[in-house]
Amino acid sequence: MEDQNTTLPQPTQKVEVVDIQFRPGQKIYFFDPAGHSLKAGDHVIIDTARGPEFGICASGNHTVSGKDIVVPLRPVLRPATRQDEETAAKNHEKEQKAYQFCLEKITEQRLDMQLVSAECAFDGSRILFFFTADERVDFRDLVKTLASTFHTRIELRQIGVRDKAKMVGGLGICGRPFCCASFLDDFQPVSIKMAKTQNLSLNPTKISGTCGRLMCCLKYEQDAYEDLLRTAPKAESFVDTPDGRGTVVEVDLLRQRVKVKMEDQPEVLGTYANSDIAILRSGKAKKTDPPIPADLAPISGKGKREKKAEALEDKAVLLDSIRLRYSEETIAEEVAPEDVAPEAEKAPRQNRRHKQRNNKPNPQEKAEKPKQEAAEEGKKPAGRRPNYRRRRRGGKPSGEKKAES
Repeated sequence: MEDQNTTLPQPTQKVEVVDIQFRPGQKIYFFDPAGHSLKAGDHVIIDTARGPEFGICASGNHTVSGKDIVVPLRPVLRPATRQDEETAAKNHEKEQKAYQFCLEKITEQRLDMQLVSAECAFDGSRILFFFTADERVDFRDLVKTLASTFHTRIELRQIGVRDKAKMVGGLGICGRPFCCASFLDDFQPVSIKMAKTQNLSLNPTKISGTCGRLMCCLKYEQDAYEDLLRTAPKAESFVDTPDGRGTVVEVDLLRQRVKVKMEDQPEVLGTYANSDIAILRSGKAKKTDPPIPADLAPISGKGKREKKAEALEDKAVLLDSIRLRYSEETIAEEVAPEDVAPEAEKAPRQNRRHKQRNNKPNPQEKAEKPKQEAAEEGKKPAGRRPNYRRRRRGGKPSGEKKAES
């Protein structure tokens, strides 16, 4: 039997189990019946990681899929005997005394912690205290006092406020017992985005549970709201209705309908189903959005815009006749000599640029050209302009020296 429990069953395999919970209202675990035939309400002794424990059968023998089994699947040791019942009752009395004594010591030592409950092991080997605290607490002196009083192993475990609500229990704002204390096995993550999606008031007192955290029931309908949001129009969308165009001012997701403020009559509000409207612009208008044509009304216009488009397509468009030419010989025969464009214009653009670059005059030729023209006319070529301020070796200009002489 131990080899079968240590191996993971196949997902398609059916495994016989019984549902056991350690205390009423706590999480239910699967255990191997180990050949025992049990029914709901029976008291049993089960094997756990902390040793033998007293448990209550929540459901009798039944089969589950192998993928729901957590290895190792621990067995049921035996049905509880009369002596086991007496031991469990004594442990329950011991837990109450330990809780009251620990609560008094916490008050005496002025520790910033709230005691939730105390649990005693079935064999009496340890007492476990659960508490909540906002900050880290130094409870070493408290442990010494409890150990010297009860002469057993003492464990103090800090838990969260949601775990506290699950252990203590109570009634929610709906009037029913806490979901976490009745049927929820594990806590699901809940965010403020879920309240926004479901269009709930963001007042913390209305969307928070007794534990002070967001209510677990916000998770229940989140998937349904997300599916409805994919098909429903957004607020401030511009839509077309059977009575005309308008702007969406309110969206009712669960009933799949919207309230529309008419474009022609802003004081009129109409209620329409999502299937009876056509979305012309999704959401609030942006600066970059193109304007909506005035004649775009697929529902209230009864297809008028489509008829206009069809009329434009039916109109005949008259074009000038174009004569196609397929060879150069026919072009030369038909085109007059005056109409022939110069070869420079027919040449490609790149070739013309290339010729212009080659036809640029050389700088040396440009400088020699005025000299040649002057020689032909019998004149002396223009020389360099004299610089009268050119200094000689003495340092004085030539003009001043002549003046002195």
